[in-house]
Amino acid sequence: MRVVIQRVLQSSVSIDGEVVGSIGEGLMVLCGFGEDDTAEDLEWMSRKVVGLRIFDDEQGVMNRSVLEAGGDILCISQFTLMASTKKGNRPSYVAAAKHEISIPLYEDFKRQLSYELGHPVQCGRFGADMKVSLVNNGPVTICIDSKNRI
Repeated sequence: MRVVIQRVLQSSVSIDGEVVGSIGEGLMVLCGFGEDDTAEDLEWMSRKVVGLRIFDDEQGVMNRSVLEAGGDILCISQFTLMASTKKGNRPSYVAAAKHEISIPLYEDFKRQLSYELGHPVQCGRFGADMKVSLVNNGPVTICIDSKNRI
């Protein structure tokens, strides 16, 4: 499982011109799933995302989590995060989980994030043509792979 996390002042996702998810200050999380991802990957990743200390404390030091900062999360599925660019110029997506695997993983990840955060996360729609808007705060952008924990 791979995620790209962006600390945002605001973020939204639209489908066919309709906003389906929107947050103020918090994290915009793009997530991609591999064939070998498990519930343990989702749990580890959700704890990591919610626990990341990337929000400023009173001294202006990144020392608070999204939970401590009272922020929200917008979670959007993005299979292209699983791209391999090792050979040639056309990315390969063979490492991305098929729909029958990735849809349940995405739904479980959203539930786990909501549990860790203590309130529902906003989200896009799996497989839809989405338009994502955000105001990156910092900018702060972090990439995490659940298979590369050390």
